[in-house]
Amino acid sequence: MTTTETRIREEICTTGASLYERRYTVGSAGNISARIDDGWLITPTDACLGRLDPADISKVDSAGNHVSGGKPSKTLALHRRIYENNSETHGVVHTHSTHLVALTLAGVWRKEDVLPPITPYYVMKVGHVPLIAYRRPGDPAVAEEVAALASKVRGVLLERLGPVVWEKSVSHASYALEELEETARLWMLALSTDAPLPEPLAEAAIEDLRKTFNARW
Repeated sequence: MTTTETRIREEICTTGASLYERRYTVGSAGNISARIDDGWLITPTDACLGRLDPADISKVDSAGNHVSGGKPSKTLALHRRIYENNSETHGVVHTHSTHLVALTLAGVWRKEDVLPPITPYYVMKVGHVPLIAYRRPGDPAVAEEVAALASKVRGVLLERLGPVVWEKSVSHASYALEELEETARLWMLALSTDAPLPEPLAEAAIEDLRKTFNARW
């Protein structure tokens, strides 16, 4: 095992524990993966993200064969298709985050944009997030639908299941997912009051974020 692989295994465990401790996921829900030189690492099926062991992280070779560790998560096909369609992606995080799942039950802002651009950091760190209609966990049709979007967005929201976010590392995918969940929390709080809903950022403000920070919106 290379030093890099060891470091990434530890990063997966640290990220999983952080998300679990702050209730971004509960029980054995959610999964995390990373691209490595000779394949992928992914959390085992039915593993608790708060109690991961680096040695138990599943390793899968470039052909998709299970090499070592626990049995790979049933969402392996989804993760692989994201990596295959976005060469810059080296980490994928999926959780069942409370406010994002609740958003799919209450009704998203738009199918192509589950949340409006109400904060600059949502625009800068997350960007457009489309809704993927409900299918059972692990359904291969979901993997194909997400694969078609993998090079266009940083993440999607699976109806009734939660977000899948990808970035240049496991940590960066986690950061973007947290910003996405926080924006959903703010929006759901706004929906729960009698006050008028907040307006999205004006196009001029978004254009300024594009020019200044290379925001992808």
